[in-house]
Amino acid sequence: MSDLANSTATISRESAITCRGVGKVWLPDTPRAYEALRGIDLDVKPGEFVVLLGPSGCGKSTLLFLIAGLESPTEGEIRSFEKPVTEPAPERALIFQQAALFPWLTVGQNVAFGLSLGGVPAAERKQAARDALQRVGLAEAATKRPTELSGGMRQRVAVARALAMRPKVLLMDEPFAALDVQTRAKMQDFLLDVWRDSTASVLFVTHHIDEAVALADRVVVFTARPGRIKTIVPITLPRPRDPFSPECAALRIALTDLLKAEVDAAFAEQEGL
Repeated sequence: MSDLANSTATISRESAITCRGVGKVWLPDTPRAYEALRGIDLDVKPGEFVVLLGPSGCGKSTLLFLIAGLESPTEGEIRSFEKPVTEPAPERALIFQQAALFPWLTVGQNVAFGLSLGGVPAAERKQAARDALQRVGLAEAATKRPTELSGGMRQRVAVARALAMRPKVLLMDEPFAALDVQTRAKMQDFLLDVWRDSTASVLFVTHHIDEAVALADRVVVFTARPGRIKTIVPITLPRPRDPFSPECAALRIALTDLLKAEVDAAFAEQEGL
């Protein structure tokens, strides 16, 4: 098991994601203004799997939206492969908690949708969708409608839609939160296989410590709001990881201890609203 400490590894000059002094205030200059994030400094290496872990309302999802270019930081700067992030881009794909598929389109059409917006020719879109569905094990589902699929299958379609854009960074906002325990475990294994094949960097938001231990190269632990980075826990255990091993158990205990005070602070704030 790796020591629990902030990572001091040298970051490549071409980091997949670089955050420097990033802060976000929602509804600024209004009576309802609140600070979601403060002073976020984070580097994500190409091909790295980073999990963001923290109490509800600590700004984890907000950080994903900022990195995706859907929102702008109030302060600080975000770069992707040295380029400032100022708007959404195909190289950064965001996958939400719900699959958000269009029910009137087939699975194949859903996967190709982003490519159609980019003006990719029809034949090329069809091939890219076929390839992406093959990678997530749903090649035979291309002509089905989303309503004909299980929850886990719909999330795999959402991943395929992202992969069709050939992103360099996958941003995943609690994508398995609505799934049952058994399906969630299967989806974690599936995601790791897809990640290895894609070579993309992954930033994955979760509330589940078990999920963080199963997936991450590094776990970024957030404080209660305003979200700051409390510590970064590197995990060097080989995959697949045995959740019942002493090493995984020790990591779960350590992460639980790190989060306890932050969860208490988040609850206290919510009770005071």
